Order: sequence, then structure tokens, then C-alpha cells
Amino acid sequence: METEVAAVALGGDFSLWSLFLRADPVVKSVMGILIIASIWSWAVMIDKSLSFGRLKRKAVKFEAQFWSGKPLDDLFRKTRDKADHPMARVFTAAMEEWARSKNAGRSETLVIGARDRIDKVLTVTVARELEKAEGNLGVLATVGSAAPFVGLLGTVWGIMNAFQAIAITENTNIAVVAPGIAEALFATALGLVAAIPAVVGYNRYSAALNSYAVRLQGFADEFSAILSRQLDDRSK
Repeated sequence: METEVAAVALGGDFSLWSLFLRADPVVKSVMGILIIASIWSWAVMIDKSLSFGRLKRKAVKFEAQFWSGKPLDDLFRKTRDKADHPMARVFTAAMEEWARSKNAGRSETLVIGARDRIDKVLTVTVARELEKAEGNLGVLATVGSAAPFVGLLGTVWGIMNAFQAIAITENTNIAVVAPGIAEALFATALGLVAAIPAVVGYNRYSAALNSYAVRLQGFADEFSAILSRQLDDRSK
């Protein structure tokens, strides 16, 4: 109530919508960019929250099947045509290379070559899957680092407009200065509103990605060891 009375006393409406409509075209453009960036970053965070939750659930389910003691060939036949998450795709990629190596012979040289090819397939597939899982995290990093500076641009421009209004009217009355300063501060606020959630989201989902990367790499290493032992047994 006191804010509304003060706004009337200054001869203007200082609501957020009015500040946006009354802003200079440059400041208005800055505000628009920040609003779009904020919406985009929230969309990315919601998508990442859902996708990482989905990856974790599917990884737990697949690991239970993998360590159930059933033959890997049976799991491969079941998974090959519907590998819809990174761990399953890592498994099927290695199993396909394993299947190609079965008839390669039993000499020590051929076994070593097969082991190296399987390790390379696992390494490449893990890297590719993690790159996919990382998608759009760069958006959060960009918004988190750039939004405060974009807001600062709007702030500087709004202050310049306030000084120009003083120069034109030759009047330092608060009613002359207040609109430009309010627009400037609004741009700064929008920059922070866009940046803070983006930084928090980036840190959170980067940690989730690192945790999943450790889990996926651990699975790949364990699977490589299992296939390596089977190759050793075949070579005897």
C-alpha cells in the first residue's frame, strides 16, 4: 500500500509490467532476452531432472538383470533390439564385438586383439553416451554466467536514460529520475532471476552426470573384466 501511494505521488505506475512497457527499446530488449533465457533454463532443468531420474531407474533395473546369474547371451538377445538407455547400449555394443570375436580363433595373439577391440568399443560407447547425457547443460552454464552481465547492460542503459532526462528537463526531482532508475534496477533483477537458478541447476546436474559417469564407467570396466576372463578361458 505504501509503495502504491509513493508511486502515485511520483506520478507513475511502478508495477513490473508498467516498468517493462515504459522501458527504452534497448532495455526492453534486454528484459525480453533475460525472460526467454530464464524460461529456457527452467525447461532444461526440468528435462534434466526427468532424464537423470529415468537413467538411474533403468540402470538399477539393468544391473539387477546383469548380475542375476543368467547367461549374458540371453540378456543380449533380450536387450539388443530395445536398448533405450546408456548402460544397455554399452552392453550391446560390447556383446556385438564379442560375438564377432568368437570365431576369430584361439591363439594368444587373436585373444589379445579381441580384448583390445572390446575395450575400445566400451571406451568409445561410454564417451558417446555421456556426451548425449550432457546435452543442454551448456545452456545452463551460459545463462548462469552471461545473464548478470546482460542485466548489467540494461542497468547501465537505464541509468544513462535517467541522466539524459535530468539534462533535458534540467530538473533533479525524484519524479524525473525514478523511472529510469527503476527500469535499470528491474533489468538487474531479471538478470539475477535468470542466472541464480541456472547456476544452481548446472551444479546439481553436473554432479548427477559425474555420478552417473562413474557408475557407467564402473559397469564397463567390470563387463570388460568378465569378457576378458572368458577370452582367457577360450584360449586354453
